[in-house]
Amino acid sequence: MMIQILKTLVNQAGLIAIFAFAISQSRTIRRILIRQKKRRGDLILIVILFGALGIVGTYMGVPVHGAIANSRVVGVFVAGLIGGPVAGLLAGMIAGFHRWTIDIGGFTSFACMLSTILEGLLGGFLRRRLERVEEKLFFSMAAGAAAEVMQMLIILLIVKPFDEALSLVLIIAVPMIGANAIAIGIFIAIINSIRKEEDRVAANQAEIVLRIASKTIQHFRHGFNLETAQVTAKIILENTDLSAVAFTDEDSILAHIGEGSAHHPVGGAFQTDLTHKAIKSHKLQIANSREQIRCSNLHCRLQSAVVIPLLQGDDVIGTLKLYRESKNAISLVDINLAKGLGSLFSTQIELHMIEEQAKLLDRAELKALQAQINPHFLFNALNTIVSLVRTDPEAARTLLQNLSLFFRNSFQVEKTEVSIHQEIEHIRAYLEIEKARFGDKLKVVFKIPSSLDFYIPPFLLQPLVENAVKHGVMVKRDGGEILVEAKEDKRKMTLTVEDNGVGMDEGQLKTLLENNNNESIALNNINKRLITKYGDKYGLSIDSKKGRGTKVTIRIPGTVK
Repeated sequence: MMIQILKTLVNQAGLIAIFAFAISQSRTIRRILIRQKKRRGDLILIVILFGALGIVGTYMGVPVHGAIANSRVVGVFVAGLIGGPVAGLLAGMIAGFHRWTIDIGGFTSFACMLSTILEGLLGGFLRRRLERVEEKLFFSMAAGAAAEVMQMLIILLIVKPFDEALSLVLIIAVPMIGANAIAIGIFIAIINSIRKEEDRVAANQAEIVLRIASKTIQHFRHGFNLETAQVTAKIILENTDLSAVAFTDEDSILAHIGEGSAHHPVGGAFQTDLTHKAIKSHKLQIANSREQIRCSNLHCRLQSAVVIPLLQGDDVIGTLKLYRESKNAISLVDINLAKGLGSLFSTQIELHMIEEQAKLLDRAELKALQAQINPHFLFNALNTIVSLVRTDPEAARTLLQNLSLFFRNSFQVEKTEVSIHQEIEHIRAYLEIEKARFGDKLKVVFKIPSSLDFYIPPFLLQPLVENAVKHGVMVKRDGGEILVEAKEDKRKMTLTVEDNGVGMDEGQLKTLLENNNNESIALNNINKRLITKYGDKYGLSIDSKKGRGTKVTIRIPGTVK
C-alpha cells in the first residue's frame, strides 16, 4: 500500500513539475514569479493560482482508510515561499476549507484543513530565508518535508481515535513527506532557473546597451538631428541582430537603416501608424504583425516592431524604432533594449539642451556686462578724443585705434576662451584711453611673464581693472596704482587685480557678491561664470580694507597650455 501511494505521489510530482514549466512560459506569470517585491495584483494571482493547485492536489489524492494521501501541500507551500505569509495563508485557506467541505473529507478533514493553512503560513515565513540561501533546491525540499512532518503531528494530536490516526500516519507519512518535498523542490528550482535566465538575459542586454552607449554618447550630445540619428541608427544595427533601426522627429524620418530603407526615405513622412501612436500617447508601442505596424508600403517585409518615444523634458521630440522581419518576434529583451536606449538617448538629448542653455546664459551675461560698461566708457572716450582732435591729432588717432581694439575684443562673445595675452591687450587698450583722461593720476603695473601661455574666459579681467579704476584709485584725489599679475604653479593659475585705492569696509565686502547688489553687477557676473565653468571652489576671492585698497583674486584649475 505504501509503495503504491509513493508511486502515485511521485507521478503527481512529475505532473506538478510539468505544470510549473508550463506556467513559467507565460510572460505575465514569469514576471510575477521572479519579481522580488510583489504587488497586490501579483499576490492575488498567486493566491488564486496556487490555491487552485492545492485543490487539484486533493482531487488527485489516493484514498487511504477514510483519508486522502495527496499533494495539496505543494501548491499552498510554494505560494508562501514565493508570495510571503499573506499569500501562503490565503492559498492555504482556499485549499484547506475545500478539503474540509468535500464529500470525501473523512475523519481527518478538520486536521487536514488546519495543517494546510499552517503549512501555507510556514512557507510564507520561510520566504526571506529562501531568498538568502544559496542551495534553494535542498532548502525548499527540507522545508517542504518539515511542513509535512507538521501535518502528521497535527493529525496525531487532533484526530480521534488515536489508534486509527497512528495507523494512517504510518502508511502515508513517508510517501507524502518524500514525494511532496521533491515536488516543492522541483517547483522552486524551476522558478530559480527562470530568475537566473532572466539575470543572464538582463546582463547581456545591459552589456549591449553599454556598448551602444559608449559608441553613441558623443553623437547625441551634439543634438538630435539628421546627422546624429543616422550615425546612431547604424551603430545600433551593427551591435544587435535587429532587421532595421529607425529614428524620427515629430514629423518625418531622420534615419532608417536596414530592411525597408528603400521605402522609408530620410526626410519623408512616417510610413507607419505605430509611430503616430507612440508620439501621441507618449508611451512605448509594440506591433507583432504587418497589420499592426500598418506600413503604407504593401511589400514591406518588416512584421514586428517596438517604438519608444524620445523625450526632451516632458515633450516628445521623436521616436526610436526597432524592427524584425518575423511575426511575434519582439521579445522582452527587445522591449527592455528599446526602453534602455530610449532613456539613454533622452538623457543625452537633455544634456545637450542644458549645455546649450548654459552657453546662451554665458553669452547673455557677457552681453549684460557690455551693455553696462560700454555706453559710459564710449561716451567718455569720445569726449576725450574730441578734445584732442585739434590740440594733439596724433594722440587722438592713437586713442581711436585703442578704442577700436577695445571694442573688437569686447564683442568676442562666441569664443569660450582667449589667451591671457589677448586679454591683457584688451586691458591695455582700455587703460590707454583712461590714461588720456586722468593722466599721471593712474598708474598700472603688469606682471605677466611672457613665457606664460594659458587661456581664460573672455572679458574676465578687464571689468575687474575697470572697477579698480572707477571705484578704487580714481576716487582718491591723487589717484593711485593698479597691479595686474599672473602666477603659475603645478595645479592652477592665479590672477590678481590689486589697487591701493579707497577700499571697502567689512559691511560692503560681505554684500559685494550678493545677487541683489546692483552696484556690483560686473563682479557678480564674473563670479557666476567662474563657478559655472570651473566649480564652486573657483569663484572670486576679494580682500579689501577701508583706505588701503582692494585685491581681487581668480584661480583657474589645470595646467597651462
